[in-house]
Amino acid sequence: MSAKKDIRLTPRQRLNRGLANTAAGPVDVARGVVGLSAHSARTGASSLRRRYHEGRLARDLRNAQEALVQELAAAQEVVSGLPEALQQARRSQRRRPRSWVLAGAAAVVLAGGAAAFSIVRRSSQPEPSQLPPSVEVEPRI
Repeated sequence: MSAKKDIRLTPRQRLNRGLANTAAGPVDVARGVVGLSAHSARTGASSLRRRYHEGRLARDLRNAQEALVQELAAAQEVVSGLPEALQQARRSQRRRPRSWVLAGAAAVVLAGGAAAFSIVRRSSQPEPSQLPPSVEVEPRI
């Protein structure tokens, strides 16, 4: 039997062929054993990796579930305290100043502004002279 270069054998096929053929047997047996060992090591590592990720995923899910439970408990506390908070808000609305007090304060501010405006306006106008005018004031007709 001749070995073709374009056919790729799996490690198991190579081991079987090596055990069946005595001429190329030792080389094929060695390559088959090494290939099966590498494949089993790779499979074991991937299964360990998968189990590690599943364990980590389980831990992450458990942590997320605990966080969700805490958030739900906090939300439940907020909802249970909502009627009391609404009553406090209603009480605080009753304590706000009356509208007539605000209107009176606005009137005082407007009066103060008008007084300040008249004082500033008077100070910017020149005072009339005490001397009689040098030109006739009465117009000619």
